[in-house]
Amino acid sequence: MEKDKDTPHALGRSGEEIALRFLKNKKYKIITKNYRLFRGEIDIIAQKRNILVFVEVKTRRSKNFGFPEESVTPSKQQQIKKIAQGFLVKNNLQDIECRFDVISLSFNDNEKFSIYHIKNAF
Repeated sequence: MEKDKDTPHALGRSGEEIALRFLKNKKYKIITKNYRLFRGEIDIIAQKRNILVFVEVKTRRSKNFGFPEESVTPSKQQQIKKIAQGFLVKNNLQDIECRFDVISLSFNDNEKFSIYHIKNAF
């Protein structure tokens, strides 16, 4: 990652792009990304077999403030669930099986990253 892309926003977008490639490599069908509703956002909505997967992506440059996935607080989980419910109603998908995943990315000083996919995170 270049130095001019060191802002938290740019880091988050880079993490989301890596997460998209990761999911595609795992044979997930990407439905949409950055889905906005109710003053909030779901980073990625994907499908694997007959399951609709709502994915929150968290990216950190260091673990000084904890692991990335730790920032998906109960209030953030509630917000994601509310947006997901709105997506389901809006698209008449109330009967489809769903789950909520978190993809956690941690970069090191050499611009290498580790990725951790937590299925059924909440």
